[in-house]
Amino acid sequence: MAISGIISAIVVGLVLGVLGRLIAPGKQKIAIWLTILVGIAAAFIGTAIARGLGYADTTGWSWLEFFTQLVIAAIGVSLVAGFAGKDRKHVSS
Repeated sequence: MAISGIISAIVVGLVLGVLGRLIAPGKQKIAIWLTILVGIAAAFIGTAIARGLGYADTTGWSWLEFFTQLVIAAIGVSLVAGFAGKDRKHVSS
């Protein structure tokens, strides 16, 4: 992947993280920076899946690739919120 592809994946990842947080069910108690990191990871993973399935258009915008990334971002935000978003209060005995 060229440097321009990496930069565009990061920019798309920023948007995907926020959109993923909006469509994920429930309230996510995670930091915005963590949401953005999930979106960036979703951009890379979604692109890899789309290319693996043969529907990523490398010459322009691919809606199927974008929706794949968006679904992965929503799932990722939900998973991270489930693990990292919980208040971890320890009960002393």
